[in-house]
Amino acid sequence: MTDKIPFASIRPVRSLDLLSQREMASLAAAGQEIHQLFRRCALAVLNTGGEVDDAREIYAQFSDFDVQVVPEARGLKLELFNAPAQAFVDGRMIEGIRGHLFSALRDIVFTHHKLVEQRQFDLGSGEGITDTVFRILRNAGVVSSDTPPRLIVCWGGHSISRNEYDFSKDVGYELGLRGLDIATGCGSGAMKGPMKGATIGHAKQFNKQSRYVGISEPGIIAAESPNPLVNELVILPDIEKRLEAFVRLAHGVVIFPGGVGTAEEILYLLGVKMHPANEGVPLPLIMAAPSSGEAYFERIDRFLRDALGDDVSRHYEIICGDPEAVARKLKRAIRAVRAYRVENRESFSYNWGLAISEDLQAPFEPTHEKMAALQLHRDQPVHELMAELRRAFSGIVAGNVKDFGVRAVEQHGPFQLHGDPGLVGSLGELLDDFVAQGRMKLDAKSYTPCFELAI
Repeated sequence: MTDKIPFASIRPVRSLDLLSQREMASLAAAGQEIHQLFRRCALAVLNTGGEVDDAREIYAQFSDFDVQVVPEARGLKLELFNAPAQAFVDGRMIEGIRGHLFSALRDIVFTHHKLVEQRQFDLGSGEGITDTVFRILRNAGVVSSDTPPRLIVCWGGHSISRNEYDFSKDVGYELGLRGLDIATGCGSGAMKGPMKGATIGHAKQFNKQSRYVGISEPGIIAAESPNPLVNELVILPDIEKRLEAFVRLAHGVVIFPGGVGTAEEILYLLGVKMHPANEGVPLPLIMAAPSSGEAYFERIDRFLRDALGDDVSRHYEIICGDPEAVARKLKRAIRAVRAYRVENRESFSYNWGLAISEDLQAPFEPTHEKMAALQLHRDQPVHELMAELRRAFSGIVAGNVKDFGVRAVEQHGPFQLHGDPGLVGSLGELLDDFVAQGRMKLDAKSYTPCFELAI
């Protein structure tokens, strides 16, 4: 039986002090959509350190969990019922988790009231979506005018080998020694490793201002609960806005081995870097793995060249077995990023000038019909093909770990992917490798593919 705390009452520390009466009334009304959304995100935050990455299973284990917002004269408090016991020590909630809980409340309240109730966000244009992402990040305190260019986005899988995890930690250590901060998807595996390593690197340099930014979204946060090292958590409304937040915050990107979620991130970033309007805009990208993982990125490189052409390879560099080389390259590259932003009077903290096509910004909600309708063929512009491939991987992520996706696959069977025989065959080989290497889920032995390829 899962250990639970029957009742707990907590108040905010720093991330959120006051809500309006209208906001508190919305959150306090059980049954409303905003309350249920916060309940799911709160459970994910409280489940930090859990070893289950199936959102539906987590929700089932804690079906009796609830959270109530209680208005007070000086602000509010939260009352928790049947919360995961691992979030507490001697009856008191761990401070980092408490901070994450109120960060989740802050982001959900802000987004809901600006987007749904006040309709202050313009989601009908690319410029409006970019502005929306900025305002959510600004409200969370993630962007500010005095931020120097030193934030490295680290992407990679949560289901990785111990050797790969240790390598990501070694890279983080070298980045920390050089004063570079870390942003990840905030979960375990390659999202936790760089932060853990950077913690030691920063400590050795007596750097007390280190940042560990975790960026999530409601659909994935239960499967990738924020790890304890995150000190700035922000929750974006969907995966597309989450990916845009990463790219606009980044001064450099490292990609570690992972599964379909990592492949989705790779395709998104390459779709941005290969946009004609971004020619000459510096955004360094390094794919990094231990020496034993060299074959992994050779396989990724082969798939990308086969699907998108050899020109794609000039937009990234692969470094295996040398954490120090990764950090040195990024440190040098950031000098070019800084010089470019100064010359073009661009913000250090948010890359407004980066062009992102609306194909990559538009939310994709994977259904069986939409997955089957994806245009997986080479007879289209490269940026359109990348967007379609990104959606295919996004749908598989949903079918693997997101509650609505798992339920859809159980009800209607695996997603069907159609397209050119050569392209779909290459995609199938890559996905088969992910399955064989246990990169789809933490519980790899019981994994049943949520997709089928139909040529």
